[in-house]
Amino acid sequence: MARNILNRVIQAAIVMLGVALLIFIMLRIVPGNAIVTMMGEHAKLETIERMTRELGLDQPIYVQLWRYISDAVRGDFGTSYSLNRSVTELIGVAFPNTVHLALAAALIAWVTGIACGIIAAVKKNGILDRLFMGMSLLGVSVPVFMVAMVLQYFLAYRLNWLPISGVDSWTGYILPAIALGWNSAGSIARLTRSTLLEVMQEDYIDTARAKGHRQIGVIIVHALRNALLPVITMMAVQLSSLLSGAVICETVFSVNGIGRLLVQAIEGRDIPLLQGTILFSTLLVILGNLVADCLYAALDPRISKEV
Repeated sequence: MARNILNRVIQAAIVMLGVALLIFIMLRIVPGNAIVTMMGEHAKLETIERMTRELGLDQPIYVQLWRYISDAVRGDFGTSYSLNRSVTELIGVAFPNTVHLALAAALIAWVTGIACGIIAAVKKNGILDRLFMGMSLLGVSVPVFMVAMVLQYFLAYRLNWLPISGVDSWTGYILPAIALGWNSAGSIARLTRSTLLEVMQEDYIDTARAKGHRQIGVIIVHALRNALLPVITMMAVQLSSLLSGAVICETVFSVNGIGRLLVQAIEGRDIPLLQGTILFSTLLVILGNLVADCLYAALDPRISKEV
């Protein structure tokens, strides 16, 4: 188990290095000048040249690359061109809002998805099964921005139950959490149903029934634990994706998180801010996959022996 974790950490470091190199290369080959974007088209040539020297953009590519990699390893992503603040500081300010939103969305997705999946499996081919699977299909099909705008229109604008944007209080997280968790809930519901139906065909389930256990007890005690193994893996991966991928939701609901910070970096072609947010998001996804692998191995002893 320890060796497997060490191998995963080494693989994660290699992936991070590859992503860092890819980001660096792509941002340098994109047409346009970041300094001109920051200063405006009417900036004087002398000012642009001075800013280019001050930011080190006139140095050879290999020098910029080495400085970029060495600083990133120390957690220093440079200074934002447009906001003139440390990128690490900006991420530290924005990340708590993203965490609150992602955890709320994950809680909604996990509770709703697992509950609907279990009910759909128990009531196979029934009305509830068709209803929940239809809703889950909508969940995985409808884009997040469309769900967000529908929620804003009906629950915030028409009924005035919740804030339409902003997170000045905990109620501000409800609508974006529902919009963000809708897609994940649909995936979890469908996976829970399919794995539970598969497990319910196993011989040990028939043995438990033959011993006189009630159906609800057979499902909860015997079937659900094994059925949830792949679901837990998906949940761990989804949490990291929610932490790093809430770009649209944070923009629609004006949540000052990592996703909105990334949009600002793209609009202003703020290279340090863009590099920092992408690297940080990549790290979250890698950590989520690592946690998922560890949980899966811990819950299923057969996997621990294989690895």
